[in-house]
Amino acid sequence: MDFHIEDVDDLCVGASFLGAGGGGDPYIGGLMVKKVLKKGHRIEIVDPDTLDDGGLIIPTAMMGAPTVLLEKLPSGDEPIRALRAVEAQLGRKADATMPTEVGGINSTIPLYVGARLGIPVIDADGQGRAFPELQMETFAINGVRGTPLGLSDEKGDVATILTEDNHRMEWLARGLTIRMGGTAYFANYPMTGKQVKSTAIKHTLTLARRIGCIIRRSAQDKRNPFEELEAFLPTTSYSVARRIFEGKVVDVDRKTDRGFTLGEVVIREDKKMGEKCCVIFQNENLIARHGEETLALVPDIITIMDAETALPITNETLRYGQRVVVMAVGVPDIMRTESALLQFGPSAFGIEEQFSPLR
Repeated sequence: MDFHIEDVDDLCVGASFLGAGGGGDPYIGGLMVKKVLKKGHRIEIVDPDTLDDGGLIIPTAMMGAPTVLLEKLPSGDEPIRALRAVEAQLGRKADATMPTEVGGINSTIPLYVGARLGIPVIDADGQGRAFPELQMETFAINGVRGTPLGLSDEKGDVATILTEDNHRMEWLARGLTIRMGGTAYFANYPMTGKQVKSTAIKHTLTLARRIGCIIRRSAQDKRNPFEELEAFLPTTSYSVARRIFEGKVVDVDRKTDRGFTLGEVVIREDKKMGEKCCVIFQNENLIARHGEETLALVPDIITIMDAETALPITNETLRYGQRVVVMAVGVPDIMRTESALLQFGPSAFGIEEQFSPLR
């Protein structure tokens, strides 16, 4: 299936929705994809179930603090250099690339790489949303080694990381990313087509595009986009979607630290001035609380959306006075297993609360 320029905006909106407030602004990546498509490059999206078992797939992505990405734009060559570094270590060219996460800018980076290099992009990822750390992947849970990892910045610097430990891979790459200015582009988790079939969350690029299409068409047809999403998502592997809070942003506490965007947003109901919802984030939204009640908790998706347009709002662009709807989405079963929760459940973020799936 070919990916066309008219698909880009829908994909970016859907990726922002699945990004849970993080993942980096997909608008920037969308501009990169439009540029290569206008130049005549082709983007081929491939169903993971059709992959040759022996093919080599190397995912590509961005890492770092989304707040930095707003001011430190990529040159476009960074993810190419990162992928080439992994190929050099393996002594073999990639047959395809794919997202490590479908949320945010990392839905678009593989599309750009695929167009530039003339290789297909697999319709799958390793998170089904966005998470802030490199070991937080369904690939890792199912035994895929994260390295060799290639890392590059806009200055042309390239680093290669070799380690048997995926957590150490994250620690080393995070330190390098900070020294590269707070954002960098990488390639990692090289795997076979057989491994992709058994470890990835499938058809998530298609899902992101469909979510964006629903939001756009709902606005055009004057239908309620929130109701449309609540009806659509349970027909997919995402078990439930519902609005959990509505109101006005009254406080945003946000900082860039240790290579992440960390903070908290407070939303107050319009009708009941004393009722507040607090959402805590580390790049992505981790937990939404209403007083002592937990409304939603990672790994389930918590997305803050504009109350009028239903467009998702990334955490680096949250502002006082915005009227918003907070929507929560239950993630696929592969992300709720015991091993998955150890990797990217509440305890992985220091939250002393047992995960209770959204219902």
